[in-house]
Amino acid sequence: MAAHAGIDWETPFKRLSPEARHLVLHGSGDTAIEFHLGPAGQASAVRRPFEGVLPHLQRLYRESESEFTRHRLQAFMALQPCPTCRGRRLKPEILAVTLGGPTVATRSDGDPLPPLPGLSIMELCALSVDAADAFLAGLEWSEGQRKIAGEIIREIRARLGFLRQVGLGYLTLDRESGTLSGGEAQRIRLATQIGAGLVGVLYILDEPSIGLHQRDNERLLQTLEHLRDLGNSVLVVEHDEETIRRADYVVDLGPGAGVHGGEVVAAGPVAEIVTNPRSLTGQYLSGERSVTAPAPRLKTLGDRGWLEVLGARENNLKNLHVRFPLGALTCVTGVSGSGKSTLVDDILRRALARRLYGASERPGAHDGLAGIESLGRLVVIDQTPIGRTPRSNPATYTGLFHGIRELFARLPAARVRGYDAGRFSFNVRSGRCEQCEGDGLRKIEMSFLPPVYVTCEACGGRRYNRETLEITYKGLNIADVLDLTVDEAVNFFRAVPAVHDPCLVLAEVGLGYLRLGQAGTTLSGGEAQRLKLATELSKRPLGHTLYLLDEPTTGLHFHDVAKLLEVLFKLRVAGNTLIVIEHNLDVIRAADWVIDLGPEGGAGGGAIVAVGRPEDVAACQASHTGRYLRQPRRAAA
Repeated sequence: MAAHAGIDWETPFKRLSPEARHLVLHGSGDTAIEFHLGPAGQASAVRRPFEGVLPHLQRLYRESESEFTRHRLQAFMALQPCPTCRGRRLKPEILAVTLGGPTVATRSDGDPLPPLPGLSIMELCALSVDAADAFLAGLEWSEGQRKIAGEIIREIRARLGFLRQVGLGYLTLDRESGTLSGGEAQRIRLATQIGAGLVGVLYILDEPSIGLHQRDNERLLQTLEHLRDLGNSVLVVEHDEETIRRADYVVDLGPGAGVHGGEVVAAGPVAEIVTNPRSLTGQYLSGERSVTAPAPRLKTLGDRGWLEVLGARENNLKNLHVRFPLGALTCVTGVSGSGKSTLVDDILRRALARRLYGASERPGAHDGLAGIESLGRLVVIDQTPIGRTPRSNPATYTGLFHGIRELFARLPAARVRGYDAGRFSFNVRSGRCEQCEGDGLRKIEMSFLPPVYVTCEACGGRRYNRETLEITYKGLNIADVLDLTVDEAVNFFRAVPAVHDPCLVLAEVGLGYLRLGQAGTTLSGGEAQRLKLATELSKRPLGHTLYLLDEPTTGLHFHDVAKLLEVLFKLRVAGNTLIVIEHNLDVIRAADWVIDLGPEGGAGGGAIVAVGRPEDVAACQASHTGRYLRQPRRAAA
């Protein structure tokens, strides 16, 4: 093909003529090209069209039955608007129907909108909830039109009002459900229930405050109280202080976590929880305990340089120039929908992953990064599970299981039998139970229902065969060791640094109650996150690392937040940089640097409202975050 088109192999692709580049990428269409096939001197000429790189990849993706191949080819794909409808989905005839004429409306905050022409159905759906409500409120009708449309508009505005009530006024109506956070999806379902107006219903919510700024949390609490006042029962699993204080009745479980918990420590109104000496929650509510920074803030910032994002303009970001001090703990704050995840995840994380590791994921629109040469690596810490099967556990994830297997392989009884470290892995045939293949559980498919896991009847859930379990260390076999808690393992392996040291780090981050072989699928998001942080602390320094965390306090009790801060500061003291998206005021107050986005969500956000030390943000009158930072912590219920 190159010979046919006169393309020089030494010419870089970007310097080829547009015609040559089009030929390489899209092929020759129906035009046949003479190809010379076979070894030199024996080549036979064949005339056929040249397929082109992109059609070739499309054909492979379409015809391949291999999931691996299809996943690999997806790395070369990116979503693009349809060139025919320009992303509007409908035919021109349908889009020609518009609602309203040129009119002036106002937003919910009172600011005027620019004059709006008549909108098609897809243009109306592209508006945010707030803007759509303002548009519908500003429509002018004749008497006849009002009779036809009045009831419909009233119903639509009522539903928009329910969404605004739960703090989702910034979402566009055509937002894809897959892009919603868990908290946003939950609040949409909650808005649906408000509209239903049911009575005598039990509503169960699991941490509805996830991803909510304190300003938006107030709206959520008003919604929950409205459901209660209608005559419903609202049961909420929650760690948020304001939610606990507003509750009519509180059930506090504990006193500790894992094997140390499972009891009802206190139950009753908030005043009773506060005065109960056994309640850890009560101690934090009363002010007897508090979440404080485990180390002083850095006195000077920027000594090690700055990481800069230039010209960030993805989604609602307004061409921002954002600076993050290296070697410091930075909090990115702002109301829900203000652009925090777009800045940190869509732009910064993806751009760094592409620059450092050649990742294929396309970053959001921005002009560039500066200061990246100071970074050695990037680590993203989130609350996703450490594994998808019961085979994943804290011992395997942290790497300490390798030390345990090496220890058992060096025992005299194991050496006499010729057992190596692989014998003590539940992934190797020789030592594991073959009935459950080392899982300890057997998976029973339930057709249209989720699969059920039952304990393996052959090994009793111990994962290994009888011969492997005959090898013991201090009276415990390999299955007994995996059944130890982290706290027990710290003492048991005191003479084995390869196992003792990682266990000690796990205990220090508050995970001493976990069992070494506990299935990763049973860990909460907060536990999985701290497990990942502990694994990072156990590693040898590998150069200046940037850690990105998105709302790490999700699902964490006050006491767990204090433990989390200790881990984050250990990473910072080691010379690393941490950038955290967070709403928790205790974490924000402990940060070295705060970047507050807003002032509102959606189109009303995407700007830097305040930047600096936490007290600088608190002094900013335009900052919603600053308003809550200024409020003193309540010492009693």
